[in-house]
Amino acid sequence: MAAGGCRSARRPPLCFLFVLLLAAPGARAAGYQTCPPVKPDMLNVHLLAHTHDDVGWLKTVDQYFYGIRNDIQHAGVQYILDSVLSALAAEPSRRFVYVEMAFFSRWWRQQTNATQEIVRDLVRQGRLEFANGGWVMNDEAATHYGAIVDQMTLGLRFLEDTFGSDGRPRVAWHIDPFGHSREQASLFAQMGFDGFFFGRLDYQDKQVRKEKLEMEQLWRGSSSLKPPTADLFTGVLPNGYNPPDNLCWDILCVDAPVVEDPQSPEYNADKLVHYFLKLAKTQGQYYRTKHTVMTMGSDFQYENANLWFKNLDKLIRLVNAEQVNGSRVHVLYSTPACYLWELNKANLTWSVKEDDFFPYADGPHMFWTGYFSSRPALKRYERLSYNFLQVCNQLEALAGPAAAAGPYGAGSSAPLQEAMAVLQHHDAVCGTAKQHVTDDYARQLAAGWGPCEVLLSNALSRLSGFKEVFSFCRSLNVSVCPLSQSASRFQVIIYNPLGRTVDHMVRLPVSEGAFAVNDPDGKTVPSAVVVLPGFYHQEDHSELLFAARVPALGFSIYSVARVSSRHPEARTKAVRPQISQGQVLVIKNEYIRATFNPDTGLLMKIENIDQKLVLPVDQGFFWYNASTGNKESKQASGAYIFRPSQKRPMPVSRWAQTRVVKTALVQEIHQNFSAWCSQVIRLYPGQRHLELEWTVGPIPHDDGWGKEVISRFDTRLNTKGRFYTDSNGREILERRRDYRPTWKLNQTEPVAGNYYPVNSRIYITDGATQLTVLTDRSQGGSSLQDGSLELMVHRRLLEDDSRGVGEPLLELGSGQVVRGRHLVLLDRVGRAAAGHRLLAEEVVLAPQIVLSSGHGTTYHPEAIPQTQYSGLRRELPPSVHLLTLARWGPETVLLRLEHQFAKGEDSCRNLSAPVTLDLQNLFSAFTIIHLQETTLAANQPRASASRLKWTPDTGPIAHPTPPVLDPASVTLQPMEIRTFLAQVQWKRDS
Repeated sequence: MAAGGCRSARRPPLCFLFVLLLAAPGARAAGYQTCPPVKPDMLNVHLLAHTHDDVGWLKTVDQYFYGIRNDIQHAGVQYILDSVLSALAAEPSRRFVYVEMAFFSRWWRQQTNATQEIVRDLVRQGRLEFANGGWVMNDEAATHYGAIVDQMTLGLRFLEDTFGSDGRPRVAWHIDPFGHSREQASLFAQMGFDGFFFGRLDYQDKQVRKEKLEMEQLWRGSSSLKPPTADLFTGVLPNGYNPPDNLCWDILCVDAPVVEDPQSPEYNADKLVHYFLKLAKTQGQYYRTKHTVMTMGSDFQYENANLWFKNLDKLIRLVNAEQVNGSRVHVLYSTPACYLWELNKANLTWSVKEDDFFPYADGPHMFWTGYFSSRPALKRYERLSYNFLQVCNQLEALAGPAAAAGPYGAGSSAPLQEAMAVLQHHDAVCGTAKQHVTDDYARQLAAGWGPCEVLLSNALSRLSGFKEVFSFCRSLNVSVCPLSQSASRFQVIIYNPLGRTVDHMVRLPVSEGAFAVNDPDGKTVPSAVVVLPGFYHQEDHSELLFAARVPALGFSIYSVARVSSRHPEARTKAVRPQISQGQVLVIKNEYIRATFNPDTGLLMKIENIDQKLVLPVDQGFFWYNASTGNKESKQASGAYIFRPSQKRPMPVSRWAQTRVVKTALVQEIHQNFSAWCSQVIRLYPGQRHLELEWTVGPIPHDDGWGKEVISRFDTRLNTKGRFYTDSNGREILERRRDYRPTWKLNQTEPVAGNYYPVNSRIYITDGATQLTVLTDRSQGGSSLQDGSLELMVHRRLLEDDSRGVGEPLLELGSGQVVRGRHLVLLDRVGRAAAGHRLLAEEVVLAPQIVLSSGHGTTYHPEAIPQTQYSGLRRELPPSVHLLTLARWGPETVLLRLEHQFAKGEDSCRNLSAPVTLDLQNLFSAFTIIHLQETTLAANQPRASASRLKWTPDTGPIAHPTPPVLDPASVTLQPMEIRTFLAQVQWKRDS
């Protein structure tokens, strides 16, 4: 049996707990009023008892919660919460901080009513404080802002439903994520948080901040939103999130406990007190107030909370006893909110930060920029699941109660909501968990899709008036869909989650033959069958193509039938890719022309015909040899760290074997670079971008070299060392090579030290022309030479990078082979934002395709079947994005509307101007009876929400009151998100 395997946390009797709680001081409404008293004339040291509980990392979520597989890591969250509850009840002055609702909500559901009441009392007294309050502590590099908002909403709603305003977190708490995005600060501010504390900061940045006394400052999270809307007080914790050296008193630690008995040979009280006083004064000199903070806890600590609290009790008593001897240090149990409250009361002016905290390095040659790209298959699955969840949420809101309980059984979006929330954890979508944990993350997503598919079936049946056997093809990315490949006749339902009409090219795998495709009105539409070469030992396969037009927030139903050889459609033969014969290759449509080198088969020029732009562009695939350590540093490349062994990458191949496909519906160049790297470059009619669909893997490693594969675009643009990346899919930040805006960088890694997270797009410009590349998942990217742009698409490594995960990033199983898309836009600068903003919206919320046999019956006898449907009475303007439409309660929906353009970003179509909407009668599926505006996470009314006020050193800021809500006139400023809870009445079935 493993050491400690038979330990048990003994709980005091419940009657004892109640007596202690009744005796606890300050049992008032939670918030700043319940904070402990401080001594204004002394240095106050706030001790924060906390645990950091990863929602998956070395063990799965369930293994961590139940304490299974302690041979991997000793951790059991259920025992931590049991033990902390007992310890808090034993001494009224003790306080504790908890963060991850994925664990706490599960523990809460397993408690008796009596225990739940005890917890409510602790929360009411401010002794159990929730910080952050999201389902998880999300990553900030690889996460999309929509998914961040969703996971925070899920956790904060649990707290609001369970504890009311008593449990509402005042402080955002990201102590472990590996770098911090500006958009995250903006979102936290819009959620109503008063402040933000984090643990990880670049080692050079931290040293400069300590010298300049800027460990705490105001972070301006948006260049578009008017201050202080996106301003957030932000503090860097002095010890990461760990206890100071020699002061860790957990079962996982080896530091000596406090021994007060002077007769004991182990007596150390005087020595510890002296050490603590010196430590407090040293730490305090880097902060500007008479308050400093110490995090007393770490990963999965407090499983035996008595160890921690018994020693902290002694430390507090002994240190404070020195005040009679002239000590000016006061130590107390505190919380992040209480510490923040004291900083606010200091009434100082604070410096303002306007950039972000990427990339993060914890030492020379140690840049945490590899995880921007690690496990690209999981990153894509997460993004695809976000897309599917929004479709699920929308259709549930449009169909009403019939979606959850209909002819297909009980449907639910909750399992996928929770799985998606878990995936935002900073070791999940990042790709920094062990392989078996990564597999479990994928399992959770897959399990969440099932109940959503039932919900979709119920909703589509109600809205269309048909009861069909619906088929969901989850493997379309590898051209697998059993129904379309076997049936001679079927229907294609295409649902559009955007607030505007979209034209979408449908591609479905079919068996050989000819097909006729009819639109919702029964009219035949052009179609084509393309025969594609087999992939990884698969046989050649055929794909049916047709263009579909789908209304805003609605669906169109197209019918497909195999036809005989005498049918007019059969005259169009299936098109096979043709081997090119050395001539210049060109694919084009009415807007774009792409030219390929006849000798190498590589892309060499892109033309925007509409804007009369021509740009020579060389695109190819390269790989960096992953470092395993050298004389300069032992640091190896791994799941977290990117460290190439040399600055210049090696080409996968200097030429590509090419084949050409040209039909009326698509033009494609198929490039084969090697046995493990290929690409299809395509253009559809009406498309204003070039699509590059790449397939990479399994990356070979028989030569003993780890490889990090990039797609690189080289142009002659004079970019002056600058390039631009998005922040979590929203606002754009300028990047400069070998430069940091707030300190002079000592660059130790010229490649990895210039990599940044690319959530949705990266671009370069010379001030007149802009080349933008959009991604279908989060990747790392950079511009390492003027005119050049690169994105990392896959990585396979043979060494661990010594950051705790304990295994190399070998990507076993389905993650070995990855397929993805880069969408390339060439524009004049003034028109570029309109292109990449609207295209990015279409990439993230792509149409959802559902198939049926077409042999269904009517939903009910009076139902009028519909082959086309829109949930909106009028389309949204192009600058407005429907971020959220989801059922919230029996008669309530959650609605978020977002202005998706930045201030001054679009100069041609006026898309950066404020937009005013009339929400009355906007939706066709329901009528809005009452509308309440809330903060971003929907956990407090906007009208009554208030935040602490801070004074920036740039001058005073006005704090306007929210405008009176008029549903007929809702105005969105650039980059503004407005959130509403709408009481609705659903329309009855026709």
